[in-house]
Amino acid sequence: MDGARIEIDLHDSLAAIGARDWDACACPEAVAGGRAADPFTTYRFLNALEDSGSVGPGSGWRPHHLSARLDGEIIACAPLYAKSHSQGEYVFDHSWAHAYERAGGRYYPKLQIAVPFTPVTGRRLLTRPGHETTGASALLRGAAQVAADNRLSSMHLTFCTATEAEAGRRLGLLHRTGQQFLWQNRDYGDFDGFLATLSSRKRKNIRKERAVAQAFGGEIVTLTGDQIRPHHWDAVWAFYQDTGARKWGQPYLTRGFFEIAHDRLRDDILLVLAIDDGRPVAGAMNMIGRDALFGRYWGCRAHHPCLHFELCYYQAIDWAIAQGLARVEAGAQGEHKLARGYLPVATHSLHWIADPGFAEAVAEFVEAERNAVAEEIEVLTGWGPFRKDNRDIREEHQ
Repeated sequence: MDGARIEIDLHDSLAAIGARDWDACACPEAVAGGRAADPFTTYRFLNALEDSGSVGPGSGWRPHHLSARLDGEIIACAPLYAKSHSQGEYVFDHSWAHAYERAGGRYYPKLQIAVPFTPVTGRRLLTRPGHETTGASALLRGAAQVAADNRLSSMHLTFCTATEAEAGRRLGLLHRTGQQFLWQNRDYGDFDGFLATLSSRKRKNIRKERAVAQAFGGEIVTLTGDQIRPHHWDAVWAFYQDTGARKWGQPYLTRGFFEIAHDRLRDDILLVLAIDDGRPVAGAMNMIGRDALFGRYWGCRAHHPCLHFELCYYQAIDWAIAQGLARVEAGAQGEHKLARGYLPVATHSLHWIADPGFAEAVAEFVEAERNAVAEEIEVLTGWGPFRKDNRDIREEHQ
């Protein structure tokens, strides 16, 4: 195709692109019905962030979404934001910002292709089927050009797929890696089938943790779709505020997001709640994809031993096995997940730096970091909980 015929546009809201065109690129597998592979790049999720005020004026995440148009048709799009800080990204560049500004530069605003507040690997260069290569290249070049034209310090694309990372690397962008933990379903018939693949010590420890957690004094329920009632969100909001205040200083999502989630997203959501005397005392919120369950938020009103592990990890595994899902992604950080059957995998991001000298310094850093991450993943996998004859369980996650 002739690249000169592709037009790149910026949009200050998702509504300016529209649900039909966006989802035709973001989740073509779900256009005819069924679940999206990635619930976080759907129009309904990203639009809920905008409509709730979780992103937009005053948040440090100002939408400037990209679209690529060929012969009048949108063939690709990307969730693009102008960032005035580095919060809510989970690929940390604070040290880059400090170094750049100490040298007299202005690091912010920067451009970020990302799903806000969501450390989940997925496509960031969203393309209609048949336009994958052309569309992705147009979006990458377009985003870098927007940053250059506006004399911005940098453009970043975070938690992209390995395929996108390779495409960006070939175009000259810097490739950075990190790690997360995920659980993979090896066609287990039930939770005991999963436990049978673990070493005896790890298997006994998990059974003990589950018994302790389930003896907290109430019941544990899993809710999705119409099973979720408006009053459940009061508890989820309280849990989210408590955890957010302790981890980030202040929560990223507004209360309005959870109200919108009830109306538009509850079929994409699994709540796992610990109920005591009719009142939720702890809970975990997950998003449901076509092949995966994504752990997102956890919180509690009072400490109960092992309840965090039960609600966030073991109940997620139970549910994924019952639904035939391929994996559970447990989010950023947390080596404690290793002992519970979640193994490390690489994550990927791409970075365009305007200043050549600074770009060279960052390139040296990310190369050394990639080597360290690869070594750590290898070491941690060797420490995993699986029996030696099951150590090949780790597969590359893209």
